[in-house]
Amino acid sequence: MMAHGRQGTESAQARDREAQKATWVSVAVNLAMTLLQILVGWLAHSQSLIAHGLHSFSDLLSDFLVLWASRQGAQPADRTHPYGHARVETAATLALGLSLAAIGGGILWESGWRLQAGGELPVIAWSAMWVAVATVLVKEGLYHYLIAAARRLRSQLLTANAMHTRADAASALVVVVGIGGALAGWDFLDLLAAAVMGFMILRMGVVLAWGAIQELIDTALDDSQVDAILGSLQSAPGVRGLHGLRTRRMAGQALVDVHLQVDPRISVSEAHRIGELARRQVLAEHPEVLDVLVHIDPEDDGTGLSRPDEMPDRAEVLAALAPVLQDGLRLDRLQLHYLAGGVDVDLALLCPPAIELARLAAIEGHARQALSGLRGVREVKVACINAQN
Repeated sequence: MMAHGRQGTESAQARDREAQKATWVSVAVNLAMTLLQILVGWLAHSQSLIAHGLHSFSDLLSDFLVLWASRQGAQPADRTHPYGHARVETAATLALGLSLAAIGGGILWESGWRLQAGGELPVIAWSAMWVAVATVLVKEGLYHYLIAAARRLRSQLLTANAMHTRADAASALVVVVGIGGALAGWDFLDLLAAAVMGFMILRMGVVLAWGAIQELIDTALDDSQVDAILGSLQSAPGVRGLHGLRTRRMAGQALVDVHLQVDPRISVSEAHRIGELARRQVLAEHPEVLDVLVHIDPEDDGTGLSRPDEMPDRAEVLAALAPVLQDGLRLDRLQLHYLAGGVDVDLALLCPPAIELARLAAIEGHARQALSGLRGVREVKVACINAQN
């Protein structure tokens, strides 16, 4: 268990290092583009380029959120966070989505207000067009770099950051069209491009925030993923059936809970082995699954047939059997099988050598009589093991 824990910590740290590297590249690119767009947009009198520069500033905000969240999420599990810190990424994704929605809404409002106000607009310089075209190319290249890293690391937050960058490239294309229209004589197109860009940013923010909210309220995996996990569990050796399969997301990974049905008369240790093999099979076949919590059932306890609170426990059974355990008889093993609303009792006794069959039958009858007063007892079986002196 300690070796597994060390490997998990090392894997998380390696994931963190790669996420940090990808994010710092994004930080450098977005910082350069932010300064360039705002400066040239101001000098060239382009409202859409200035707005896009502010959007690039929001990219910077998302980059720093990724840096902080990926470092926090890589921290190993502890007493107060037994499932680890991966949900920090989810919370940061929610914050990023809300910030995008706010920025996009602000740009949309400002552009709409200027369009309605009318009036003569300043002439836009060609430098704004060259910077807008360069922005499209740079942002698209950065998107492909980030999405490749996100897929390798299965990082929801890096994916969100890459999607943000792709949206930035798309919105920069709108800016190119707006500036081009303004240079051709349709001055209002620059403001219209800014309004369209604001709407795109607003929509992206809402999508990201909604996805993070779904994860925080433990929304299940999609049907195809659930069916694949179900198939892995059903094919595990020793599994007779299952029910109560539940899944939930945690950052780029998933947690699974399931009730497995096994042969009701096998030992606890064998049942545990079956559950552990099923768990390992899911982890091996589905890398996105962080852990599987397995509950072992001897039957489908979802049907409500078993009522253990209404049936006798081991202490009550032993007390009722006390009169049977005499005349050289000693208890070797007692097994209680709580099945379908009743309990079956299997007794293994250490008996004197060469015990007669008639006496064994009498012992079994005595045991049945002794247990007949206990509610739920259905079947009593007695076996003798020769006592070794």
